[in-house]
Amino acid sequence: MSELSRDEVIKIIGKLDDAVVAEIIATGITSQELVAAHDRVVKDIKTHDHGPMLKPGHVARVVGILERLKANGALGSPLGEAGSTLE
Repeated sequence: MSELSRDEVIKIIGKLDDAVVAEIIATGITSQELVAAHDRVVKDIKTHDHGPMLKPGHVARVVGILERLKANGALGSPLGEAGSTLE
């Protein structure tokens, strides 16, 4: 397992504060798992369905981090202006 780089996290998630990037990297998550965690949070935003509970671990921790960012408005919405899916 190789450690994620700052650039990899930014590429997958988007622009983030360096402290958040470090927090994500510190979980030990892989790039594939980070993509899955991000996809889950994006799906949650679009469908308002949190899905089944995750098993405790680094993926669940990263989903929690991303959920916190979403709640604070720091995670960009996958929806367009005023919630529209039109670009």
